[in-house]
Amino acid sequence: MSLIDSKWKSCILDELRHKSLRPSELHKIFPEATPRVLDLQLKELVEDGLVAKTIFPELPPRSEYAITPLGMTLIPIIDSMIEWGNKNADLFEKKYGEKEK
Repeated sequence: MSLIDSKWKSCILDELRHKSLRPSELHKIFPEATPRVLDLQLKELVEDGLVAKTIFPELPPRSEYAITPLGMTLIPIIDSMIEWGNKNADLFEKKYGEKEK
């Protein structure tokens, strides 16, 4: 749990399961998260080996993040959490007034 203990880490992994993304693309996907928080959590995911960062040698420099094979092993767990959330959406409605994604 300590590897994905924040709100955004599982969301980032869920997005990266489909394709590699640039930092700016992740910031657009998660506008509620501050850029500083997303950047910090991406750095931690890279340090933990769940995500790989590729820096392309061009001007201006460009980087992309991709889920690693180790990170992919967490996808079934994330899918189970999403499924549980969908089955219990009424709990979110009661607490927050609307359904969460």
